Amino acid sequence: MSRWDGIDEFTAVAEQASFSGAAKRLGLSTSAVSREIARLEDRLQTRLLHRTTRRVELTDAGREFLTQCRRLIDERDEALAAIQPDDHAPRGLLRMTCSVSYGERFIAPAVNAFARQHSELRIDLDLDNRLRDLVGEGYDLAIRFGHLTDSRLMARRLASRSLILCASPEYLARRGAPRELSEIGSHDTLSGSSQQWRFTEGGREVTLTPLSRWRCNSGTAVMDAALQGLGLCQLPDFYVRGALEDGRLVSLLDSQRPPDEGVWAVHPHPRHVPPKVRAMIDWLHDHLDTNGAKP
Repeated sequence: MSRWDGIDEFTAVAEQASFSGAAKRLGLSTSAVSREIARLEDRLQTRLLHRTTRRVELTDAGREFLTQCRRLIDERDEALAAIQPDDHAPRGLLRMTCSVSYGERFIAPAVNAFARQHSELRIDLDLDNRLRDLVGEGYDLAIRFGHLTDSRLMARRLASRSLILCASPEYLARRGAPRELSEIGSHDTLSGSSQQWRFTEGGREVTLTPLSRWRCNSGTAVMDAALQGLGLCQLPDFYVRGALEDGRLVSLLDSQRPPDEGVWAVHPHPRHVPPKVRAMIDWLHDHLDTNGAKP
């Protein structure tokens, strides 16, 4: 029996707050994870987890031990990577997450093309508009937008996107076009996942929260509502680019458009980036550039 036995399992359960979640993350059965942690607790003569039928919680000793385990695992993985050959291929399970629409349009096709070239790599891609906890939920990589706040994550900029205020010609013929930000409040507005609209005015960023007559957490649905003349919307450029080019939508207040925001690849490995993560980030950076996801 190795003195390492149970450490990966314990760390995964602590971060997932679930035996089944840890088992999925590690590619093991739930019973195997439970057995290894029980053996670890026996060796340490210390209870690390409180188990109930509904949840798993760390004991005080478990919280202290988790900090040390994370450091040990990071240093172990870094040491192993340092002596591996430089040409080792991506392999194992890569867990990723991205928002639904951007993921469907840009990320999934790029990931699929990458998977074709690396048969030893398994990919779990979750498309979800919720902001996932990469560390707690065991994700290797996420695609995120705008300003990043989680100091546990490393990031690389992949692309940019613009936020565009627009409406249909039919709506503008009926209600007129806003000529300044103060006029937006008198218009029918359509909101998506973000209830706040961003602009620039007098060299500074301004945020508005319009009282929308219509809201949906799907950007595609918001665009359809705008196409049908229901009101003004502010959406990322990749939703509306085609409709703007063929005249079905009209861009408004372009001089007050906010600065472009970043599209980022973020990962929870501050010191050593696993080869599968590094290779995927490089691939996405090049693929998004050549497939129109960059300005």
